Parts: sequence; structure tokens; C-alpha cells
Amino acid sequence: MVGSSTSKYHITMFPWLAMGHMTPFLHLANELAKRGHTITYFLPKKAQLQLQHLNLYPNLITFHTVTIPHVDGLPPGTETASEIPLFLTNLLSEAMDLTCDQIEVSFRANKPNFVFYDNAHWMPQLAKQFGIKSICYTVVSAASLAIALVPARNLPKDRPLTEEDLSQPPPGYPSSKVVLRGHEIRSLMFITLPFGKNITFYDRTTMALKECDAIASRTCEETEGDLCKYMAAQYRKPVFLTGPVLPEEVKETLEDRWAKWLGGFNPGSVVFCAFGSQYILQKDQFQELLLGFELTGLPFLIALKPPVGCETVEEALPEGFEERVKGRGVVFGGWIQQPLILKNPSVGCFVNHCGFGSMWESLMSDCQIVLVPHLGDQILNTRQLSEELEVAVEVGREENGWFSKESLSKAIKSVMDKDSEVGMKVKKNHTKWKEILEKPGFMSGYIDKFVDSLQELAK
Repeated sequence: MVGSSTSKYHITMFPWLAMGHMTPFLHLANELAKRGHTITYFLPKKAQLQLQHLNLYPNLITFHTVTIPHVDGLPPGTETASEIPLFLTNLLSEAMDLTCDQIEVSFRANKPNFVFYDNAHWMPQLAKQFGIKSICYTVVSAASLAIALVPARNLPKDRPLTEEDLSQPPPGYPSSKVVLRGHEIRSLMFITLPFGKNITFYDRTTMALKECDAIASRTCEETEGDLCKYMAAQYRKPVFLTGPVLPEEVKETLEDRWAKWLGGFNPGSVVFCAFGSQYILQKDQFQELLLGFELTGLPFLIALKPPVGCETVEEALPEGFEERVKGRGVVFGGWIQQPLILKNPSVGCFVNHCGFGSMWESLMSDCQIVLVPHLGDQILNTRQLSEELEVAVEVGREENGWFSKESLSKAIKSVMDKDSEVGMKVKKNHTKWKEILEKPGFMSGYIDKFVDSLQELAK
């Protein structure tokens, strides 16, 4: 076992029911189990099947099945966010809240030392009843929480958040570079929408942060240290950093069909595109994206869900597209091994939505990074990578908030053309940050310090 802590804890985890949340919780569970701690991980059956191969310590990490109750309006049997369109996540959140009794039964029987959660705003009050310390573990960037979800805005309780509120960073916000544009502010307004029964996303998240014993963040001092200090001051409680928590070794191998296909291209020549497990494009957006890739003239692999109103990606392809890109372009509508694709030597560019997981995977890869953010936190992550760290290029937008095939092609070419000054600049900066993140002891040092912080909190 590794780590400086001598106390061994029983830790429970209950993340939001989306793969982008459940996966990093499990990565953290692996690191804690590696140091001798026991973890009870609450999640539904379907998620267990998807995640069991990532459980590296099944003797210490136990998957505890949570039954997700049916809520009117949700397709029967829904258990995770990837099974439904974004507009139904409000109902899934309501269903998740109805699992409170199941969690209580487990707490009563097992009396864990800590509970880690993010979306379940009711968890701190439940944990207090059993003397359990609650940790709100945020797996999105500190920037995305700090800019909108902080007490610094000092809003009256009876007044909802407005677009004008979000047009400027809150008082004391430590980055002057974040300037949000009109369509970006509008996209951030999702936080004012219902997210569960009689509660908005804004209220749910701020309550989860206000009521816990400590906040934990999947980030590091080097990239977001000032923002984490800002959060600690705003919420008047400790903010523990876990670092990126990415697996150092991947035991899987890339599926043979992708390994063979990618093997037919020169090193660093293929552009890979993926937008996560939840976001679904409109058909016209989907087609414009594909035409942008065609326009680059480069080989590409696109892994996206079928667009709205389509059962398969094939039926949504632009007319004549398949014939025109035959031999150099593939559009795939299923799940794909993103970390392994990014490690393949033929892949030279990663076009992604800049969800926090993809952001870290981008930084840990050797690929050039092109960003197409869709939602609020992704926009703020994009600002960090493109403007603060200067390791990526963001695709230019039209007035309607989407982009043209020409702007997408231009962004990709700007990092893939060998003589491009922009490409050389972001590659140099990216290499510097990758060296920092890969430094021996960097990742493990954060976890060791995190466990020491838990020990202090437990006293």
C-alpha cells in the first residue's frame, strides 16, 4: 500500500448518474483503495456493467446496487443520463432524489466514515444523522463552479439568476480573461432550469456545496489554484484537490477494427472527434460538422451519437458524403475507447467538446486540441485551455452560436498544418503542460495529500 496516512477509512460514493461523473469517482476510488481504504460505491445495475472493468480493487471497492425509481415522463428502466436526451435529465435527477431511503438503510447498517457525492444536495443532512463526514466532490472545473455558483454574487433569495448577472464574472473572480459572449451566456442559463422536483440546478449545486463538511475538486494547483482558493473563501470551508485522477496504466487494448484502420495512416495524421456520452446534435449541425471534416482533406474518425430524429448516423450523412470520403473518413455512432484512440500513434488531433474528462485526456495526450464546447462548463473549460494555458484552438462561431464547415476546417488546419505558427505555439505549450502532469509523483502526490486532508477532517 502507498500513502502517508495510517488510518484506514470506509468511504461511500454516490455520484450523479452520468458516465462523466461516475467514471472519475471510480478512478478516485481506485486510488483510495490502492492506499488501503474500503469503498462502497452506490450505482445502478447498468452502470455497474459499464464500469466493472475499471474497478481495479474489487476486494476493496464494492458496487452497491441502487434501484432508480420510475418517474412519470422517463422512459421505463432509465438509470443513467446517457440513456436519455438532455431535456429529461431533470426527471432523472428527481428519480435520483427518491433513492435517499436506500442510502439511509446502508448508512444505518455500515456507518461509513465519509460520503462523497456531487448532485445529491440532500446528502450532507442525511450524513449528519449518522456522524458521517460529507465531501462534495466536484468533477467539473473549479472555473465553471466559481463563475456562476458562488455567494459573491450576493443575489436576493427571491430573485432568480439572470443573463445580466452572468455577463461579468462575480466580484473577486481571479481571472480577468473570461469574457462570455451572448450565446455563451444564454447556454449558461441552463443552471436556472428545474433539476429535480421543485429545485433548480443552481439551487441544487449551491446547496450541495454549502452544506458539506468539505469540498473536493478534481483539479490541481497548477491550473486552477487561484480559483480553488476563491471557492474556499466564498464557501468558508476547505477545498481539497485530488489532481486530475487519471489512470496511469490502461490494461485494455484497442479494438482490432480501430487498430487496423488507424494503422493504415501516417503517424499524427488522423483527426479524431468525440463529444461525450450525452450531447446530441441537431441534424443540420451534425451534417455541417461532417462537411467541415471533409473540407480538411485529412483522414478522420468521428464518434458521435445519431443526431436528433435519426436512429443511426448513416441515415444522417450528407448526400454523397460516404463516397467522397471513402478510405479516409469514418463516422461511428457507438461507444468507442476514447483514451486508447488518443494514444494511437496515427491520431494527431482531438476535436472535442471540452467536458472536464475530455479536457484532462486532451492534456495527457500528444494530440493537437481543437475545441467545440456546447454547454456552460465546457465553454469555461475551453476558455482555460485556449486563452489561459494556450494549448488549444477554439472553433469560431456564427451569430446563431454554431459554426460553419469552413470555420471548423480552418481551426483543424491551423493546428495540423506543419508550418502553422498557431499550431507550433499550442503544441509547445501543450508539451510543457503534459510534462508537468506526467512528472513522476505528480498524480500520486495529490492523492496522498488528499488522504492526509481527509485524516485531518476526521479528527
